[in-house]
Amino acid sequence: MKNTIFTFTDHSPKYKQIYEKFKSFIEQGDLLTNEKLPSIRQLADSLHVSRNTTLMAYEQLVAEGYIRGEGRQGYFVNELEPLISQEAFILPHPKQTESVKPPVVNFRSDAVDQTNFPLKIWRRIANQVLTLPDSYRYGEPFGEACLREQISTYLFQSRGVKTNSDAIIIGSSTQQMLVYLGQILKEEFQSIIVEDPGYDGAREAFQFHRFMFEMLPVYETGADFSQIEQMKSRLIYITPSHQSPIGVSMSIQQRQMLIHWVNKMCGYIIEDDYDSEFRYTQKPFPALASIDSARVIYLGNFSKSFLPGIRLTYMVLPESVLHRYKKYYSHFESPTSLFSQLTMAKFMELGEWNRHVKRMRLVYKRKMLHLVSELKKQFGQNISVIGEQSGLYLLIKLHLDRTEEWLIKRAFSYGVKVCPTSLYFIKNKSDYPIIKLGFSHLSCDEIELGVGLLKKAWIS
Repeated sequence: MKNTIFTFTDHSPKYKQIYEKFKSFIEQGDLLTNEKLPSIRQLADSLHVSRNTTLMAYEQLVAEGYIRGEGRQGYFVNELEPLISQEAFILPHPKQTESVKPPVVNFRSDAVDQTNFPLKIWRRIANQVLTLPDSYRYGEPFGEACLREQISTYLFQSRGVKTNSDAIIIGSSTQQMLVYLGQILKEEFQSIIVEDPGYDGAREAFQFHRFMFEMLPVYETGADFSQIEQMKSRLIYITPSHQSPIGVSMSIQQRQMLIHWVNKMCGYIIEDDYDSEFRYTQKPFPALASIDSARVIYLGNFSKSFLPGIRLTYMVLPESVLHRYKKYYSHFESPTSLFSQLTMAKFMELGEWNRHVKRMRLVYKRKMLHLVSELKKQFGQNISVIGEQSGLYLLIKLHLDRTEEWLIKRAFSYGVKVCPTSLYFIKNKSDYPIIKLGFSHLSCDEIELGVGLLKKAWIS
């Protein structure tokens, strides 16, 4: 070995510094393949360290494949591929262009109100949960019994859905649940009716299993069921309480008609009840699953109403699907956090969930009214407001000779980020561009500022 001076520092253990130095010698070619290294004793004496220190360094090098031990012969350098310079992995600096500033106001629809989030309560309950023995194990494959029981009670009280906790499945997201569900349903069904416009994430999940689509047109006045009797599909995915994205709610007559249709077809309704908690004009409508639980697969989640990052979704399965689902996925691990499930279960048990929903309904209603007021004041007859009765976003149809792309780019140039809606439409295209405005995380001052900037951007 070449004569090299070791200089120890105080920043890391000496064995690690020896390991790093020898690793560098080997990678740079200063130590050649099959070259013999000093013995543990020799190296320890020369560096004035303990033999245990040099032994630990050699053991680390052996474990990573840099050297090998050959019994009493000692340690030898292994063959390595030539070291590729780290510079090769450094991406070239992009050309200095005009810097992109973050938007002043972001009308995103994937966030909730942070100011009113029950942080102290949630943290206190989470800390208590961490003291429980149940927190230190793997979760149940279909969700924790304590959370499923709380959801069962809540669904009966708030949505009129009567279900046994054993029929509830806990997952991480609506898409994940639909992908898992699709694997079961595709054994019996080849096509599905979806809303147009409708939630694109659901379509992606069904497309994953190669379902064919039939379209149910949805307008600002509601869904058009006039052609459903002529459709071949016996499976339908629908958002009846707050249609995504139009925001209309299905009337009781339409709900009864749909239940009659699905029973006649011996099919299933997949009811996505993603944000039914936030209705501002009347109480939340009863769920379809409260009318007929035998033919309705019910989906709900905590992302919109509580916290997107918690990744907790639930599904209520009819008995005819439940048995197949549990048999198929009995050996799969739970896709969601055990810790989040236990904390949410205790949160609901203590009544904090109901208190949170009631409080946020008032908070979001105030924001929605303020947004609608500002839009009408600034834009007048140039826009139509869609979906102001419920939810955490609304749509605005702009009666302008502009494209959706132009409106979004123009808004961003004025410091405002807005969301497109074209991704929701399949065939049932709108006559004017429609923009989506989420407001849940914004203050009333930010809403006012954002709408004012949109007015400057779009009507100057």
